[in-house]
Amino acid sequence: MAAVSSMSKMYGLCFRAVRQTAGLKAYRLLQRRGFRVTVLQLQQTFDSSLEKPQFPGASAEFVDQLEFIQPNVISGIPVYRVMDRQGNIINPSQDPQLSKETVLNFYQKMTMLNTMDRILYESQRQGRISFYMTNYGEEGTHIGSAAALDPNDLVFGQYREAGVLMYRGFSLDHFMAQCYANADDLGKGRQMPVHYGSKDLNFVTISSPLATQIPQAAGAAYAVKRENTNRAVICYFGEGAASEGDAHAGFNFSATLECPLIFFCRNNGYAISTPTNEQYRGDGIAARGPGYGMLSIRVDGNDVFAVYNATKEARRRAVAENQPFLIEAMTYRIGHHSTSDDSSAYRSVDEVNYWDKQDHPISRLRHYMTARGWWSEDDERSWRKQSRKTVMEAFERAERRLKPNPELLFTDVYQEMIPSLNKQRESLWRHVQQYKENYPLDLYEK
Repeated sequence: MAAVSSMSKMYGLCFRAVRQTAGLKAYRLLQRRGFRVTVLQLQQTFDSSLEKPQFPGASAEFVDQLEFIQPNVISGIPVYRVMDRQGNIINPSQDPQLSKETVLNFYQKMTMLNTMDRILYESQRQGRISFYMTNYGEEGTHIGSAAALDPNDLVFGQYREAGVLMYRGFSLDHFMAQCYANADDLGKGRQMPVHYGSKDLNFVTISSPLATQIPQAAGAAYAVKRENTNRAVICYFGEGAASEGDAHAGFNFSATLECPLIFFCRNNGYAISTPTNEQYRGDGIAARGPGYGMLSIRVDGNDVFAVYNATKEARRRAVAENQPFLIEAMTYRIGHHSTSDDSSAYRSVDEVNYWDKQDHPISRLRHYMTARGWWSEDDERSWRKQSRKTVMEAFERAERRLKPNPELLFTDVYQEMIPSLNKQRESLWRHVQQYKENYPLDLYEK
């Protein structure tokens, strides 16, 4: 709060200086750019004759009965959905009326992601790559949200949003290059697998520490607001990350600074091995939004149309009104947390099978397409065969590619190499020359 207060005071000083030096013209320009003067920034007038609270920190009335607020004041935030589990549209007014080509693209991206996951997971199990995280069961949250964004919107991911990048045009070769850390990797082999990033696709490179992207997204959204470029920022995270202190900071900054930001929580039931009933006692993550002054919604994350509708409307209003939104997408992590995890130690096979066989986002969308005559068994067989072939070809290309030049370890931090870094570089090459039998440099680019 001290940081927010300091920033508010600093903004107030700057604002008054602009008015004094540039006059009414500058003031109107600031108004057009969306810098609204909030109630907190105005000197309030107090009427001492009114028997009502005058405290500046809340809007409330006095009561004369001692009563604590119950943690669940309502039965539970409802889950918005468009399709039932059989792919039937429940309320025709909520049908996004997407074209056949768009829906087929949704389905093909979701299944391509699923195929890539299976191949790269097996690749790690065979020792070909060091680590991997699948997206099984959460494909609808990726594709539905990605489709609702503008390509210029900035994305902050956690580590299970590969489908967002795939929808934006990140190629299979780039996915494979990153996981294999070969010479085609945009990150030059410096990150562990699944830590994707793309400047061209406005996808900020993923960081390993949990929830660091949340306050970063708030800062980026504030910068976007100041630029007044009709862009939004979306920040993905799991319900486990919402327990981090960074989540509080990001939520509070974005609300008080009125930023065009969509917080997208994938509530998949588990924070690694910790189930939700051991993570929090409140009504999930969406219930936290009102406490920060954010508009919130809970959606069926296995319904790609519900995710699309919610994200599209949140994006529209975030840009138009300069305010953050919180979307909690209820879904289920069918796969293990990562290749370092064995989920059979903390959940039953029957539980996983239910979500895999009876409430899967891919099968739900397939039911929708089949009912409209847009997809058939022959189409399914042909696409599955084609998609696997495409992924395997990219996989084989990545395996044959050389590793990045070791010299890249020392670049992209300083414009000119500083003495201490040069000393480390020389030490590395002395070590490599001394133990050259352990360092096959022919596998690296020259």
